Amino acid sequence: MSTPTKSFPFSPSRSPSASCFSRALSPPTRALFPSALLPSQMLVFAANTAQKQDKLPLHFLGPQDSRLLLLKRNALAINDSSSNSFVDSGVMLFSLFREIGFNETDTEALLDANPVINLTPFVSIRTRIHSLQSLGVSGLSLSRLIVKRPDVLTAAEIDAVVCFLLKGDLELAGKIKPSQIEHLFNSTEPRFLAGFEAKVRLLLQVGITQETIVHVLNNANLTKAFCLKSFEDIERMLTFLNRFGGVDLILRRPALLNYDLDAQLIPRVGFLLELSGGDETGTATVLRKLPFVVAYSVDHLKDHVEFLKSFAGLSEEEIFRIVLVYPNMFSASRKRKLHPRIDFLKQCGLSSHDIFRFLIKAPLFLSLSFEGNLAYKLVFLVKIGYKKNTKELAMAMGAVTRTSCKNMQEVIGVFLNYGLTFDDILEMSMKHPQVLQYNHESLGEKMDYLVEEMGREVQEVLAFPAFLGYKLDGRIKHRYEEKKKILGEGMSLNKLLSVSAARFSTKSKRKQRVPAINGLNESDD
Repeated sequence: MSTPTKSFPFSPSRSPSASCFSRALSPPTRALFPSALLPSQMLVFAANTAQKQDKLPLHFLGPQDSRLLLLKRNALAINDSSSNSFVDSGVMLFSLFREIGFNETDTEALLDANPVINLTPFVSIRTRIHSLQSLGVSGLSLSRLIVKRPDVLTAAEIDAVVCFLLKGDLELAGKIKPSQIEHLFNSTEPRFLAGFEAKVRLLLQVGITQETIVHVLNNANLTKAFCLKSFEDIERMLTFLNRFGGVDLILRRPALLNYDLDAQLIPRVGFLLELSGGDETGTATVLRKLPFVVAYSVDHLKDHVEFLKSFAGLSEEEIFRIVLVYPNMFSASRKRKLHPRIDFLKQCGLSSHDIFRFLIKAPLFLSLSFEGNLAYKLVFLVKIGYKKNTKELAMAMGAVTRTSCKNMQEVIGVFLNYGLTFDDILEMSMKHPQVLQYNHESLGEKMDYLVEEMGREVQEVLAFPAFLGYKLDGRIKHRYEEKKKILGEGMSLNKLLSVSAARFSTKSKRKQRVPAINGLNESDD
């Protein structure tokens, strides 16, 4: 037989929500007190949460909750100041957590799981929350941090870090990314935060300035770089890096500080140093160009070197010279890029020495996409007359690695618009392969100047295609105007442009003096 539901009067202006009714009629089965509390602490816990259930009539509560309510009321009846403080603290905690996005249920769960929060002075918790908000950790980020790391509210070690970031003489307040601070406290046990400030200040001792240290702190993993390393380990790392660029290296890639010195940095940098034949300066250059190279394991580096030695026939000295020019060689997949490209060069008839010279001049060939780049350029080259599997085709491929497919197509279009044929373009590019990589707009301006201002024939570029490689305003116009005054318009493009600036200046002054002397002689007569 069903029992009739008894209704209870309540004010419409303060209607309890459906969730309140459901919790009251079907209270969750949970421990009355957190198991970690001693009997003497139960009174404190009861007083802290008295305000909530005190508002409900007794007939809403089960036997256990009724006893709890009586205990709370007894706690409130105690007239000493500590009791009143506990009650106020409990009420204010709920209000404080509500302000940062916690609902009542979330707050209850947090306090039940972390009783130490109840035992921590309210002022301390409020100050900690406000400090985190001042560092930019607020809203959802702050709620997420507290849920995952509740000890962020109570751990004493955090105070020193917060004070350093907010009030230290380095003036870091507002300059460190909130995401960095959230990640630091989220992923670091409080005990590992000890000495954080002293470890950071080591960077100042090696030459990193107050202005640039912000860049380092915003781009390093603060937990790995400082918290999980001892003071001595960081000193050793900075000393080691100082041999290969030190401050400059750290500023280029602050993430270097994340690595383990003995297990990662020393073996990887040591491999490059050995490959260089002990050349610390050369190794430092490689690291400066590509600090990310230390992210690759020794096995990865060794695999690339061994492949170039065995398949391309290169020596370690030649390989390091290529690495010195293009450290990103280690970023290219051995199977998908290195092997097919070296195989192409071998099919074109290049010897090991030829391959070395090719890669020194065109190292990008190793990294460019075949489908999205090299394949299109290969089609263009064959279309204008290059033969497959020839050294000439390989050299032309090397020359066009530094230009886009679109620009290369536009360059060919400029030549065709000026009346040159595919055979002319082939002849010109075989003499001067770089002609296919010049900017098409600049190329058009030079062709216009050659024909319209200098009055020359387009065919002259076939004899001296390097003309198209000189700067129009900085060299071509200047020299042409200077020589035109002395020699007129009929001058060799090669002689006009290929001599050095010093020699050109000397010859121009000498030839200008001759007419002046002749003029004086004529006036004497």
